[in-house]
Parts: sequence; structure tokens; C-alpha cells
Amino acid sequence: MPIRNIAVGRPEEATRPDALKAALAEFISTMIFVFAGSGSGMAFNKLTENGATTPAGLVAASLAHAFGLFVAVSVGANISGGHVNPAVTFGAFVGGNITLLRGILYWIAQLLGSVVACLLLPATGGLV
Repeated sequence: MPIRNIAVGRPEEATRPDALKAALAEFISTMIFVFAGSGSGMAFNKLTENGATTPAGLVAASLAHAFGLFVAVSVGANISGGHVNPAVTFGAFVGGNITLLRGILYWIAQLLGSVVACLLLPATGGLV
């Protein structure tokens, strides 16, 4: 891979409306994914009295993560590329599809989205 495809970006890129809109899309899509995936596990565990490690619980968790990822990527695909995962964002940076500054914006948004989702889960009582 040619190194010329990797770009750092300019500082003003971090304040451009399209970059901030894309970061917000990453925040929302990551929050949806973490909330749906983790919340489904918590809800199934509560509904089955600690039966989340049974085969049915594992299938339910995997289906919830699959549908959550589908919705999360669909939400952000046209705005930010629907990365949802910091590793995917890193791959897009290394591949030369985004700049380092945009990648850092996405990483911050993704990490904050997952933290907010985890903080919202106890507020819902574990039932999604």
C-alpha cells in the first residue's frame, strides 16, 4: 500500500459542519449498537432468571447484535460511512479513505456513544 494515501488533515477540518455531522452520526450509531446488544443480554438474563448462557440466550444475544449492527450501520452509512467500530475507522484511515483528524473525531464519538449507551442501560432497568 502506498504511504501517499495516508493524510493527517488540516486543523480546520475538525470544525467543518460535515465532519461534525459525521461524528454525530458515529456517536448515535455506536450508541444504538451498544444499547441494543448489551441491553438484549441484560433483558434476556432478567427474563429467564440467569439463563443468558444457555444456547437460546447465546442465539438471542447474537441476533440482537446482528440486528443492532444492521440498524447502526444503516443510520450512519450515508453520513459517515457507518464505521460503528474504532477498528473499522482505523482501517479506513490506513486505507486512505479518511484523514487522521477525521478518524480521531470518529473515535471520540464512538467511545462517547458506547459510554452513554452503557450509562443509559441501568436507567432502563435492563429491559429494552
